[in-house]
Amino acid sequence: MTQSPAIPLPPPKERRRLREAASLTRAQLASRVGVTSETVRAWETGRSTPRGRKGEKYAKLLVALDDEAGMTPLQDGAADSDDPEPAPGAAASHRAARARRKTAATDRKRPAAKDRGRGPVTVPDRSRTPAPHGHRVILTERPRTKPPYRPEDAIAALTPDQAFDALYAFCAPALVRQAYLLTGRREVARESVERAFQIAWQRWPEVARDRDPAGWVRAMAYECALSPWHRFRPRYRHPEPPPPDAFDRALMDTLLKLPPSYRRTLVLHDGVGLGLPETAAETEASTRAAVNRLAHAREAVAERLPELADPETLHWRLVELASTERLRAAKPLVVRKGGERRARFWTRAAIAFTVVLIGTTALTVRTAPTRYEPPVPAGETVQGVPPPVAPGPLSESERDLRAKLRKEEQKGPDRLLPQPR
Repeated sequence: MTQSPAIPLPPPKERRRLREAASLTRAQLASRVGVTSETVRAWETGRSTPRGRKGEKYAKLLVALDDEAGMTPLQDGAADSDDPEPAPGAAASHRAARARRKTAATDRKRPAAKDRGRGPVTVPDRSRTPAPHGHRVILTERPRTKPPYRPEDAIAALTPDQAFDALYAFCAPALVRQAYLLTGRREVARESVERAFQIAWQRWPEVARDRDPAGWVRAMAYECALSPWHRFRPRYRHPEPPPPDAFDRALMDTLLKLPPSYRRTLVLHDGVGLGLPETAAETEASTRAAVNRLAHAREAVAERLPELADPETLHWRLVELASTERLRAAKPLVVRKGGERRARFWTRAAIAFTVVLIGTTALTVRTAPTRYEPPVPAGETVQGVPPPVAPGPLSESERDLRAKLRKEEQKGPDRLLPQPR
């Protein structure tokens, strides 16, 4: 049975503030604690509570970050004005940290008299320089009161190209490995991720304002990877080389035998580390359906590979299987330019089809008849007409008359000419 960490934890908002004050990303903090970035997100949003050894390690790390933040002058005002009320068990530690920060603020060297009364100090514009992941470019001096966090602040100082490249560089390598677990094909995994980012670039205003751009792209990449149209491609009919390790081959075969919905749920929950509500939302299912899919998928894997009955062991085994292939994603510039070429091609194709349709319609209107012409009725049989009678044999007198006519035809009478008067 898991136990809560002995060191009291600050509230979820304070955990996030401490991480951002230390300029750490969720992935960096997760690597220090030994968990996934999604688990850190759940701890910072309050959806789950750190427990066990990981929770104790996380609490110690937060205390260390709090001590470092006490020596940083940029966070004194924010800590005194906007920090929420600490938990009852953490009141003493927070009061001590707050006292240390006040002492450090008092001991700091005060500005000279000639520098007092001036406005906020500005720094050169860095909008054209991509900021490293997890850092925000500050264009003015940080205010003494902590402003409300907005998701668009992280990309406010970046151009769309730079923001897209930063998102691609952060998400694409992991997404290619996850798509490989879903399909078992390296080329399909790379193409699916590239296609997902091309769609994201076409709809960048929507993706940039989304609360979870990485989740948006991940859902699109999974849809492309699990598309049933891949089976009609010629290269899909030829199998790719399996993993070299026998255990990895068995695990990959077990994953590919699962239904696509079960496989996707297993990869999201046990591979990526999403919670059940997030997994259900991303797979467009209810939480109960996601639980049933996950349970059946784990049973199928444990039935064939009993060593992976433990979810934690299964998680690390999935990570190792995806990491041994050394799948590389294309450069962000190549993906972005490829998406733009694809969009231009389909735009021109739509314009050409529209022009052909308009031309065909104009030709039809030009050559169509302008008045009504009734159709010619079909012939009808007339009743009551006697059938034609064939001529019979000639009589003797008729034969004589015929002979006479034939003789007169050769000679004939003299031609009559009019005489003048």
